[in-house]
Amino acid sequence: MKQNKSGLSTETGARKQIDLPGPALFLICSLVWLEMIFLSSVGALPRIERIYILLLFSVSYGLLAFILSSLTGKALINRIIRLVLLFALGLMFCIEYFVFCAFNVLYDLNTILNGAGGAVGGFSKDIILLISSGSGILHILLFFLPFIISLVFGLILKKDRGVRLRLRGLVKSLVLFAAVFLLGLLAVKLTPGEALAYNKEYNYESAVSRFGFLTAQRLEIRKAISGSRSGENGNGGDLEFDLSPVDVPLPTKAPSPSVTQSSSGKTQESGDNVNETGSDSGETVITEPEPIEYGVNALDIDFEALAELNYGSFKSMDSYVASLTPSSKNAMTGIFEGKNLILITAEAFSAEVISPELTPTLYRMATRGINFTDYYQPASAGTTGGEYNILFGMLPSNGGASMSDTAWHLNAMTLGYQLNELGYYGKAFHNNDCNFYDRTYTHTKLGYSEGFMAMGNGMEKFVTSEWPESDLEMFKATVPDLIENQPFNAYYMTVSGHGLYSTQMNAQTRKHIDRVAHLSCSDTLKAYLASQLELEDSMTYLISALEEAGIADDTVIVISADHFPYGLDNSDPSGLPILAELYGRKVDSNLYRDHNRLIIWSGCLEDNEPIYVNEPTFSLDIIPTVLNLFGVDFDSRLLPGRDVFSDALPLVFNLGFDWRTALGTYYNSRGEFVPNGPDAEIPEGYVEAVRTIVRNKINYCSGVLSRDYFRHVFENINNG
Repeated sequence: MKQNKSGLSTETGARKQIDLPGPALFLICSLVWLEMIFLSSVGALPRIERIYILLLFSVSYGLLAFILSSLTGKALINRIIRLVLLFALGLMFCIEYFVFCAFNVLYDLNTILNGAGGAVGGFSKDIILLISSGSGILHILLFFLPFIISLVFGLILKKDRGVRLRLRGLVKSLVLFAAVFLLGLLAVKLTPGEALAYNKEYNYESAVSRFGFLTAQRLEIRKAISGSRSGENGNGGDLEFDLSPVDVPLPTKAPSPSVTQSSSGKTQESGDNVNETGSDSGETVITEPEPIEYGVNALDIDFEALAELNYGSFKSMDSYVASLTPSSKNAMTGIFEGKNLILITAEAFSAEVISPELTPTLYRMATRGINFTDYYQPASAGTTGGEYNILFGMLPSNGGASMSDTAWHLNAMTLGYQLNELGYYGKAFHNNDCNFYDRTYTHTKLGYSEGFMAMGNGMEKFVTSEWPESDLEMFKATVPDLIENQPFNAYYMTVSGHGLYSTQMNAQTRKHIDRVAHLSCSDTLKAYLASQLELEDSMTYLISALEEAGIADDTVIVISADHFPYGLDNSDPSGLPILAELYGRKVDSNLYRDHNRLIIWSGCLEDNEPIYVNEPTFSLDIIPTVLNLFGVDFDSRLLPGRDVFSDALPLVFNLGFDWRTALGTYYNSRGEFVPNGPDAEIPEGYVEAVRTIVRNKINYCSGVLSRDYFRHVFENINNG
């Protein structure tokens, strides 16, 4: 055995001099290859002027892999370790790629194991189809190419005998690794916008596109070890909020119209025009209407006092909530008081499904109720993330595990809990497996008095077992029970709109395909629209049943999607061409990808002029808006969304720290604010002020989830 000048030993027959070890160069090139293939395949390559950060980190990881595979005294064992590392890396990239193909969102390992993992197991046929496709086989070969090359050269060509490091070589390699890695960290710190994305504005999906897949995994491990999420300090301690005063004027929405309740229960709008009255002299006297003081949506909670009690990790959250101004009650407050509520999370629903010809009932509900013209449903963690948005009014800061985390929380701000406190009969329903995403545990904790029913714990008696199951059968089986138990509060998670979208793979597509045969669009898009017709038929049945029972005017239906229809583009996830076909334009941002339509309808609204909400809204606004409409006493400071009829700032944001207001849109990955038109007047400091607000709100979502914050608030109130 010989030792070369670099502190490396080689087996007999290997090269006697290795200036820069071949395995080190090979591992570095392999890591760069894997990152570039993966990121280009999912459309997440960093901007060209910032790709050097990805390259620096990739080089450092290649050096680390070389060190780890060169430590034992046996060069053959070192070569085996290197093969294992290359195989494991190829497998990691493969899994993430195929999960992205299935869901068109980059999911962290936590989400895959706790959220998407259940779906992957349940929808194994879909995954097998993706893997066995031509594109799937090609990507498997690409991701395992470094492993294959190393295996061939080592076992067949016998040109790779491996190396082992002596002390001098180990020190040199460690110094080089540390230097390159620290250079990567320095590049992050010195590149505008990247330092925030690395720390205070960390988000897995944006980390992958900014720093690379492997760096995102490292940051996820850092988060898990420290017990921290976005906004928490590196030691897993208290959350960090920026409570400095905002000196920038933040325009809110225009005053909402005055809305009154007629004797028939119908809402009637009156404008803001001045009143004309006659005087004794016959002259017309114009008087301004007296401003109406509605009060605010707040409970008698002294958050400053809670903060002073210094309840450990809750102190900063209490101080943050204490700093907020409650939103105003308004003319819409209580117009639905005492009515029934049906909340529906519609699988893969989209605004473009709605049309007077194809979906007349959905069109009726969307246009003859409350019209939301600029609505968004953030896609953060698949269906479970979408449900979390809607059911808890929060962003799922712990990915796919967010819903499971709530199973033992005091979920005091859900609609189920709030209306159950008022004596409502409540139940949650789903027409697929009750065990997917741990719904057997989580959905019994939402506050619905009668619990949760799905396939496997009762729904199978009424719904045919097929893929996907029928929404119409679920509504026909459950609505009569609701009608018999008023006032009721029901939650439905539908499944008929789920992919894959083809007559071979989707029972609902087969059922309705003839109704879309005349459309001029791709076969995949036709199949998607056909599957959504099951929801249309379900709503037709639902409204007819309510009208026959004479309670359509006394029932409110709220519908939101769980996420955009990601199943449209399994074969080409990086470009989303079929989603672009559905939308009618290129999908150039996550915000635009996630645009959708919220429906809030009641029979009592139909005889009046439609109510329009033109400011940006999103799924976190559902709970505060519905609570206000139902006249429920709640504290608006405890919810990061807003009552859309209040004076609160119209604001949409996602876990990538993108946001949208009435004045414009901020794209965090580009560090760019785009005004809503050339004439928009943007106050100086406006963008930074809203960025701070968004960062605080996301940190708050994280704290509510990780610390069971509502238990802290309400138990201390009750004990006080």
